[in-house]
Amino acid sequence: MAHARISANLPPDIDPTKAPIAFGRRALPKLNEELQSPELLTQQRALMALCDLVHDPENVYQAIELGFLDNLKNLLLHHDSTVRQKTTQILYIMAMHNVGRQGLIQNGVISALTELLDDPVDICRKNTHQIFEMMAKLPEGAVGILHAGLIPLLVFKLKTESDGIQELILDTLSNCLRVEASEALATGAITILKEKLTHSSVAIRSKAAWVLLEIGTHPEGKSVVCEEVIPVLVSLLEDTDPEVQASATGALMFATVKPQGRFSALGAEAIPPLLKLAAEETSKARLSAIKTLTMLAELPEGRKTLLEHIDTFQQCLNDPCEAVKRAAKIAISVIKWKP
Repeated sequence: MAHARISANLPPDIDPTKAPIAFGRRALPKLNEELQSPELLTQQRALMALCDLVHDPENVYQAIELGFLDNLKNLLLHHDSTVRQKTTQILYIMAMHNVGRQGLIQNGVISALTELLDDPVDICRKNTHQIFEMMAKLPEGAVGILHAGLIPLLVFKLKTESDGIQELILDTLSNCLRVEASEALATGAITILKEKLTHSSVAIRSKAAWVLLEIGTHPEGKSVVCEEVIPVLVSLLEDTDPEVQASATGALMFATVKPQGRFSALGAEAIPPLLKLAAEETSKARLSAIKTLTMLAELPEGRKTLLEHIDTFQQCLNDPCEAVKRAAKIAISVIKWKP
């Protein structure tokens, strides 16, 4: 008679580090207890299971209600790199949900993550910056990052981090500096961002220009951008990448609001590349280029040059975008104005 034999070996598709989560939300209280266990393997298994569960926003809500975040904050400083990695991964997944972002803000997770900016493990740092980037999309998240004093640290990390993490930092900064730019200016952000404008990575060039755009929306930021960055922004108007062109043109537009910026832009010979962008119907920078040229036309020298290119603006009157038509109409009236 044949007998069934059970192998002691696990099937090849079973991960021994994963805890069973068949009951979904009903498993959360037990997992919360296991996170506090002194046994490393128990903690790791609980984190693996939780990593699966928090993809569901209902589980995120219950996890926050059960007090998971206090336990996760403690694990951020764990000696085991796997624990730190899975903890930051869980927090990142939670931050993808609105309820998770609110929970992270209310439970002081932003400040707790500061310790991981110098973590020796790359993936832990990357997860941390992904959380910051996600949190900064909410106004209250951006404020939380500002209040945690993270801006100087993030600016400094642009010098040392890998390209992928630099992109995350620049995204975080652009959202935070939209709210407040003085701290970044005080830490010498302009000098570092200026260097990034000539980076070999298209994404970093574009994102750095976008951060400068956000800085330029603040009165104190406009002056610094005018003094230090306008020539580099003008050179990026002819970049091979449309996103870089658009970001640079937007930053230049805000910088030329001040008379000092207009003089700098004229001195850097911004008019020819701006006219080229204004003439390109498919250019993402077209609207910003027209508005920037309008401001340059307020200077006698700029108006004199642009009078020879009225045709470019008249062609823009046929653009399908109403904002472009309106901007072109204003530009023509400013260029033709006579004192």
